[in-house]
Amino acid sequence: MNTLHFVRFTVAYWCLLAAALLPYVCAGIAKSGLLGKPRNQGGYDNDHPRQWMARQTDWRARANAAQANSFEGLPFFMAAVIIAHQLGAAQTLLDILAFLYVLTRILYITMYVGGLSSARSAAWAVGILLNLAILFIGYH
Repeated sequence: MNTLHFVRFTVAYWCLLAAALLPYVCAGIAKSGLLGKPRNQGGYDNDHPRQWMARQTDWRARANAAQANSFEGLPFFMAAVIIAHQLGAAQTLLDILAFLYVLTRILYITMYVGGLSSARSAAWAVGILLNLAILFIGYH
């Protein structure tokens, strides 16, 4: 008899998707309000986006830095979740930790854009600890 095997996305896998989209949210924040505005009036320059972004200051520059950091932290989180699944980690705990990681990253981005550097650094450290916990919860 042929049985169908349905695979479902776990909450942790949905968190991978959310974390992968966060850098693009940061890019949107950095460019917000300037899309469609003429370049000669400071509008976004899609012909030279990196040079345009390098000239930004204050919260726009911080949003761009949050984007870069979000991309930098993504491989560790993805690997930790995948390894935890492969090692047979307790799914509920893995889901909770992955959700907390994404929540921490959202707080990190908010604090970064808002210029709250000490709180931002604390959120970053919590994110690293959550990643380590995710990585090792399946270890036997």
